[in-house]
Amino acid sequence: MFRKSKREIINGIIEDNLDYLVRFAYYRTSNRSVAEDIVYDAILKFLERKPENIRPESVRMYLFRIVHNLCLDRSRTGIRNLVSLEGLEIADTSSEIFDLEDADRINVCLDGLPTREAEVIRMNVVDNLSFVEISAILAIPQSTAKSRYKSGMDKLRKSFINNKKS
Repeated sequence: MFRKSKREIINGIIEDNLDYLVRFAYYRTSNRSVAEDIVYDAILKFLERKPENIRPESVRMYLFRIVHNLCLDRSRTGIRNLVSLEGLEIADTSSEIFDLEDADRINVCLDGLPTREAEVIRMNVVDNLSFVEISAILAIPQSTAKSRYKSGMDKLRKSFINNKKS
């Protein structure tokens, strides 16, 4: 029976997550070309590592972490545009198609939250990442990711209730 090499397994994981990574970067840069460049740079950085130092089960986390850091670097240098989801082709991660209008509404709602809370909610709801993955990407404890999510969701609920009363 043919057994895949570690590099082939890693390449397969990268290929399987490519659309998710581009979407993740796009949501933070609002520019498809920039998002693709960031993902390309992230993959190059990742592949510079020696295969024997990489655990296949960690590949996805490392890639999201690198993309996240590159997006942060880009925003720190002031080359960040306002987030817009127009024209983004979002991969279908479930049986439901993620509607761009819903994404726009989510974005508008999250704009009113503190950045840390909005980022955790966005990563969980839009990017479909688990709290374990979020905590690894943001380099925060899992409990912190969960508390930011809960706090942000509580604020969103209050905001929706207040808007309905108006």
